[in-house]
Amino acid sequence: MSDKIVIYQKPTCSKCRATLSLLQESGAEFESVNYYEAPLTAEKLRELIGKLNLSARDILRKDEPSAARLVAASEDEIIKAMIDNPDLMQRPIVVRGDQARLCRPPENVLELLK
Repeated sequence: MSDKIVIYQKPTCSKCRATLSLLQESGAEFESVNYYEAPLTAEKLRELIGKLNLSARDILRKDEPSAARLVAASEDEIIKAMIDNPDLMQRPIVVRGDQARLCRPPENVLELLK
């Protein structure tokens, strides 16, 4: 598989740092996107969710205090909330071509390196 690898991450997140280390150790070329400095659009987040084959609710960080108000929210409302507050999104997400993995645990990235 020769598709470009992109990791969407937050530098202060321990899971993100561990996933970055695994990518670096693999020798694979990749791009790192800090989505706090380069915010995701709703379209990009929908694309990532589609590649993950999950729903927005599946990647919602339910332990975040502001997630409580999203219990009955629609998919669009959850996506908007994640765009407005990136802390609501599980991370990191690594993409390679049409595939993506939520790297919790970080070792999930290895599936994209095969």
